[in-house]
Amino acid sequence: MSRFKFRPTVPRVLALGYMGVILLGSFLLCLPISAKSGEWTPFINALFTSTSATCVTGLITYDTFLHWSVFGQIVVILLIQVGGIGFMTVVTLFSFALGRRIGLYERIILAQSAGAMGHGGVVKLVKRIIIFTFSVELAGALLLMIRFIPDYGAGRGIWFSVFHSISAFCNAGFDLMGVNGTAFSSLTMYVGDPLVNLTICALIVIGGMGYVVWSDIWDKKFRYKKYRLHTRIVLWSTLILVFLPALLIFIFERNGVLVGLGAGESFLACLFQSVTPRTAGFNTLPLNELSESTLLLMDILMLIGGNSGSTAGGIKVTTIVVILFGLYSSVRGQKDIVIGKRSLDLSLVKQAMSLFAIYLIFTTLSVMIICAIEPYSLSQVLFECCSAICTVGLTTGITPSLTTGSKVILILLMYAGRVGVLTLAGAMMTKKNTSLTSRPHEKILIG
Repeated sequence: MSRFKFRPTVPRVLALGYMGVILLGSFLLCLPISAKSGEWTPFINALFTSTSATCVTGLITYDTFLHWSVFGQIVVILLIQVGGIGFMTVVTLFSFALGRRIGLYERIILAQSAGAMGHGGVVKLVKRIIIFTFSVELAGALLLMIRFIPDYGAGRGIWFSVFHSISAFCNAGFDLMGVNGTAFSSLTMYVGDPLVNLTICALIVIGGMGYVVWSDIWDKKFRYKKYRLHTRIVLWSTLILVFLPALLIFIFERNGVLVGLGAGESFLACLFQSVTPRTAGFNTLPLNELSESTLLLMDILMLIGGNSGSTAGGIKVTTIVVILFGLYSSVRGQKDIVIGKRSLDLSLVKQAMSLFAIYLIFTTLSVMIICAIEPYSLSQVLFECCSAICTVGLTTGITPSLTTGSKVILILLMYAGRVGVLTLAGAMMTKKNTSLTSRPHEKILIG
């Protein structure tokens, strides 16, 4: 008699895995030991914080330093680390430590979790992810210590450096700057500090580039022509999406929030606010003082997000590039999508458009519901919802005062954004379409 072995689908494993991590984190953050007051934290706020940390978002109902004890802060940063590199990567790390062999089923899950393009070499990629992550986070922490140790003392300065380095690389946006007495201030007091700004920006960009990209660069060094098309698209798109929005922010805010800042401070502020919406959650300028044009630009940057297989969220840069080139090919009447002397499968356009449409539907419905519940403007609510589903963490300041219903909606958006809306949809499907019937074709008018 053959043994029956139940194996859930890959999307279901990923969806349930992240859910398990979130629930465990919620329980730990509820405990009195996690709060500085020594009291129980309401479950909805613990759940919100745990979801935000695991989904590397950064939206918070409490100031991380002022509310959470050292134990609570450690729980938060561990959730960020697990969420950033992927819980399956963490499971694999323990498997390596125990000497367990990684089977085919685990390799398939790892490939989807890590954003690999195939199952071959996925274990090697995971090893690189672990080494690369800890190396970059260590380098970032050492650089931040140069500033934080003189500002906060040796013990606290080291802890702050490690915390912010992990939070920045994982694109989480959690900070401990409440130590200066102002809640939810993020990095505004370092708006003109080149070391802090450039270190945090570098960590955000490196984390958001994607492990597959860095692995390709490592293998082929600086031989650009040998890079994969995916790598080249990511490099050029990242360059454009860092400096062009920075210029636009300067144009929009030169007579606004930038007034009073010097040329160097203005450059750093614009650069930082251009990098952080994709999708880190830190800010060095008060977001509630930004113009509507800048907020809308940041909404767009949040929706674009980072790159596939990275710590960042959003629709992803490559998805937007496929959609744009697909539109270009459609307008020109071309059958194939050509990028850099390479043609892409038309199924990629279908998948990219599906992803884009689902994000818009989720965001639109959430905005309508929250606007009906809360007294805030459309601009504020749209900013909050984009920040949640794209796992960014930026806010105009309304998060702590939201009602329970709105918090639940944001929790679901953060969860969907981190797991992936297509992965989540796949996890909820119980039956595949196995029908062999071919339906008659029909035409409808478009446009």
